[in-house]
Amino acid sequence: MRRLVTSLLVVMILGFLLLIGLLVTRFPTMNAPIGFDLPENIALPAGTTAQNFTRGVGWVAIVTTDNEILIFDSATGALRQTLEIE
Repeated sequence: MRRLVTSLLVVMILGFLLLIGLLVTRFPTMNAPIGFDLPENIALPAGTTAQNFTRGVGWVAIVTTDNEILIFDSATGALRQTLEIE
């Protein structure tokens, strides 16, 4: 019984160390660069402040502090759509 408890302890410690090692190696660092270039030609309307940003295929969405989502074309930077958040 003593050997079983000791071997279980050793296996659990090794599993925990393996889990921590995988978390450290698999997650990128917080200062890692974004995997794509942000468009330089997007201009927000006057008086608008960006709060959040997301990107899809062919579009860029910016959430503003005015409770709006502005969707821009990623190639041209033209405003495609404005969504009001209620």
